[in-house]
Amino acid sequence: MNIVTKKIDLGNGRIIEIETGKLAKQADGAVVVKQGDTMLLATVVSAKEAKENVDFMPLSVDYREKFAAAGRFPGGFRKREGRPSDEEVLVARLIDRALRPLFPSDYHADTFVNVELISADREGEVMPDSLAGLAASAAIAVSDIPFNGPISEVRVARINGEFIINPTLSQLENTDIDIMLAATIDNILMVEGDMKEISEEEMLEAMKFGHEEIKKHCKIQLEMAEETGATKKREYKHEQDDNEELREKLKASVSKKIYEIAKSALSKHDRSERFSEIKQEFIDSFSEEEQEELDTILIDKYFHEEEKEIVRNMILHDRIRLDGRKLDEIRPIWCEIDYLPGAHGSAIFTRGETQSLTTVTLGSPLDVQTVDRPLDQSKENFLLHYNFLPFSTGDARPYRGTGRREIGHGNLAHRALALMLPDKEENPYTVRVVSDILESNGSSSMATVCAGTLALMDAGVQIKKPVSGIAMGLITDDKGNFAVLSDILGDEDHLGDMDFKVTGTTDGITACQMDIKVDGLSYEILSQALMQAKEGRAHILNEMLKTISEPRNEYKSHVPGITSLIIPSDMIGTVIGPGGKMIQQIQKDTETTITIDEIDGFGNVVIMGPTQDSINEAKNYIKGLTEIPEVGHTYKGTVKKIVDFGAFVEILPGKDGLLHISEISYERTNKVEDVLKEGQEIEVKLIGVDQRTKKLKLSRKALLPKPERKDNKK
Repeated sequence: MNIVTKKIDLGNGRIIEIETGKLAKQADGAVVVKQGDTMLLATVVSAKEAKENVDFMPLSVDYREKFAAAGRFPGGFRKREGRPSDEEVLVARLIDRALRPLFPSDYHADTFVNVELISADREGEVMPDSLAGLAASAAIAVSDIPFNGPISEVRVARINGEFIINPTLSQLENTDIDIMLAATIDNILMVEGDMKEISEEEMLEAMKFGHEEIKKHCKIQLEMAEETGATKKREYKHEQDDNEELREKLKASVSKKIYEIAKSALSKHDRSERFSEIKQEFIDSFSEEEQEELDTILIDKYFHEEEKEIVRNMILHDRIRLDGRKLDEIRPIWCEIDYLPGAHGSAIFTRGETQSLTTVTLGSPLDVQTVDRPLDQSKENFLLHYNFLPFSTGDARPYRGTGRREIGHGNLAHRALALMLPDKEENPYTVRVVSDILESNGSSSMATVCAGTLALMDAGVQIKKPVSGIAMGLITDDKGNFAVLSDILGDEDHLGDMDFKVTGTTDGITACQMDIKVDGLSYEILSQALMQAKEGRAHILNEMLKTISEPRNEYKSHVPGITSLIIPSDMIGTVIGPGGKMIQQIQKDTETTITIDEIDGFGNVVIMGPTQDSINEAKNYIKGLTEIPEVGHTYKGTVKKIVDFGAFVEILPGKDGLLHISEISYERTNKVEDVLKEGQEIEVKLIGVDQRTKKLKLSRKALLPKPERKDNKK
């Protein structure tokens, strides 16, 4: 075995090891990346030939976490890993977005990258997602697959004013910046993360800090490629020969027509139809015999290239956009709240041809999302789900459920809003936001952020500050010209060089997601994009606040009531009862839902019910269960059982005392039944506790007027 091992020093005794030549040797490339007890196996395999008529890069990236890596069984009935979790999909997307732009544009062979967590840090402190991009790139680096890398990904966090690379899980609890950054030695490729209302300057500073570390990782991979002999890449030819005569003929025929349509500010569908008509007119210009010999694949390719070049030049030099806007102009916005009377909160946010219908549902703590991963077993009480419906783009196809893109867009919107939700003590509800995209032409994820803010305020959730979001684009050329575009269209995203989504409040950035498709993007351009985005966010937020400026003071009448109370931790068992019988009985009797969590040595009891009366009834019952009876206090109790020597009276839930026959009345009582009946409510006074049996001693006569003493003397 020819085993090659390299090391990266992260500082403070933290070492990353990259090893190749031991595992998975039949893959085109395979490495094991290790930090502490955390180990990732990354493999890559690429087909030798491309499939027929494929004109794109068919890349598939998967990231999986094995439960055995942490010495755990998977949850569920089958006890076997199933489909990837949302968290695994999100990590796979981070890897994919960094790798995809760096394969040669003419390389079209099926390529599969797999990264697996095979061993986990026993303390759960080393976060494997920050090593996954490095592992994937290193596997490609030691293969013969053509690739314009290497790259690496790192997590950048700021803690107490200082930046840290790949912090531990516990360190992240105190960070105000948490971003994942991917880059080559020369260029930043991808940024995603959340922040606590930071400035644009702080954002750039974090990116620069992370890029310096990534340069070291890339140099190590280049050394590995040298040592393993992987610098020589395979030869390939995946595209058919060009037909320059056909290209020039098409260009002469369609260029002016494309330009006229591009600058005419048509709607998305009208523009698409006109482009299709122009292409068909070119095909129809040939005779029937010539059409039989035409290569339509090449025509599609040349037409797309011409369309892209003309639209980009129009934006760069004429400063005209496809819909006629200025570079920094935002499309018209209209909003509406309380559109759905049955929802707890709802909003419509429409910006140009992009529209989100968003709902908010307020549930009990039982509605939390359970997270079951090898390194994370937790509960999530804020959920945001994003649905991209086919009719939103006029597509005639069925909706087959949530895809990777939807998971990624929903996660971005979740990050944007999560920090603005009230603390759990102020909002004991589990909150679910659902965004259904009804129209789409550019940045439906940012529409989700805006609609989500409006719907939360409509529901009466006391968010700390409203959040807006914007998608920025970029057009560049090799002469240094560039145009930064605010609120990009779908076509501008497709034809452009950057997709930069930024969300934030009036005081700073809360989340971002950036994908860069060109080399050599300067920090000057990034800075301009961020500042232009800040202005755009402010404009969008101002339009939103015209509809609702702050959260409703009260929840809507059909929102289930909810309250919470704190009990001593040693009373939790009393409220739950043997086998849960007590809490189940309370819920049944009061028609409420009750949850109890132990927090900081106390029991946090959350009660949710259909009416305030039902909530108060359950709350009083629990207070009674946890109250310690005090001698000398008067209680309103219920006669539970009558015996010859007295009656047992329940003075508090689950707490009975003996009312002895001699304590019923000052007058002699011959039979208890003459005075009391089972189920009768009476007032009694706690006069003592039997030292031997610890039973409560009650008196009724102590609350009655004492009769006057009769004088028998004559």
